[in-house]
Amino acid sequence: MSRLALGTMTWGRDTDQHEARDQLEAFVEAGGTLVDTAASYGDGQSERVLGDLLEAVVPRGDVVLATKSGVLRALGSRVVDVSRKAMLDQLDASLDRLDIDYVDLWQVETWSDEVPLEETLAAVDYAVSTGRARYVGISNYAGWQTGWSASHQAAAPGRAPLVSTQVEYSLVQRGIEREVVRAASSLGLGVLAWSPLGRGVLTGKYRSGTPADSRAASPHFSRFVDVYLDQRSRQIVEAVCTAAEGLAVQPLEVALAWVRDQPGVGAAIVGARTAAQLRGVLAAEELTLPDEIRTALDEVSAPIWGYPERRR
Repeated sequence: MSRLALGTMTWGRDTDQHEARDQLEAFVEAGGTLVDTAASYGDGQSERVLGDLLEAVVPRGDVVLATKSGVLRALGSRVVDVSRKAMLDQLDASLDRLDIDYVDLWQVETWSDEVPLEETLAAVDYAVSTGRARYVGISNYAGWQTGWSASHQAAAPGRAPLVSTQVEYSLVQRGIEREVVRAASSLGLGVLAWSPLGRGVLTGKYRSGTPADSRAASPHFSRFVDVYLDQRSRQIVEAVCTAAEGLAVQPLEVALAWVRDQPGVGAAIVGARTAAQLRGVLAAEELTLPDEIRTALDEVSAPIWGYPERRR
């Protein structure tokens, strides 16, 4: 599995099929293998676009396909349903849109207090036992939720073990270091880091305003980006840009290399508006940060620790 994964959240909505094809070709040419999507992305349009491109661009067996279930879009609202029926219905619909018989990695997209954990994980077991999914994981789970879920699956023979947790992780969002990373490490789960560029903020493109063609200017993603356009994030961005200047690389390469090489991270999931942008992102695979720069970035972006994670 490649250390950088191709994210397809905007495919079928802000990224059309022609541009998506160019991105997939660029990703595969660079040696990428892991492609991540979800039933909720564009109400299934992301999966449909990806399904149309498989075989035409790359043989099915040459890529690791990951998708997610558990979130629906209904009448413009986000609905979480991780019941057994909803999960399996979504998986079957995903397989149909992708035009494949199985996914390599099927993930529960988010936690829900409305459905017993045992019911959700029973769907996971059934998907593996029936060949719909080769491996299974979770996404956006807190530390205790990660530990409970993985331990439940490990408690009895025949259950499908969880192999991964997909969570947001970047220099402007290091919250998972408090509990999730430790839980994942102790239970053998790999971390898939989504939005490793801080929702685009760590590219430095928002330093002097909001570009008209950026996600922050899009009605779909403006609130998604705005949370990191604060003073703390600006300080981190300036540190990243300073490091990039010293290394003669782009800021996004610095930010991405930092996440990619963090302990426990199996892959960093990257997306782009154009294939040209994606090629620039993929250049980060060649960069290894010097220890002194990594230390400086660690310090400027350090998460807030306190009780009970750190006791005096």
